[in-house]
Amino acid sequence: MLSPQTTFLSKDTSYGKNITIEPFVVIGEKVKIGNNVIIKSFSYIEKTSIENNVSIGPYTRLRPGNRIKTGSKVGNFVEIKNSILKPNSKVNHLAYIGDTSVGEKSNIGAGTITCNFDGQNKYKTKIGNKVFIGSNSSLVAPLTIGNNSTVGAG
Repeated sequence: MLSPQTTFLSKDTSYGKNITIEPFVVIGEKVKIGNNVIIKSFSYIEKTSIENNVSIGPYTRLRPGNRIKTGSKVGNFVEIKNSILKPNSKVNHLAYIGDTSVGEKSNIGAGTITCNFDGQNKYKTKIGNKVFIGSNSSLVAPLTIGNNSTVGAG
């Protein structure tokens, strides 16, 4: 923890070894952090499981219900809710991922949004393994994108 005076950890936070938490991070209740994780400044995390070798932030919001699997990267200005990022997936910057399963080794381009709410109901998006989603894509749920697919820039 680089700046304990600016960092908040809930009393029930569990964490592994070799964790780096930069200044101005808030870790709310029911957060589990694995080994070799870096959480960059101004990130807010609650009710999320983060596995080993993961990078988070800066300026990331992880809302309740997430599972961030080994080797994944969540970049700056990303919000994720009730979703799973399978191993070695990337959501690098400026994205909203909600009610979504992102497959292994998939890449979500800058500005991508999973549109999960139609005004009355929430729907799920399923993204397969080794999928490339181009920048500024709007993925309107319910939606399934198969393995090894490419979605061009939005």
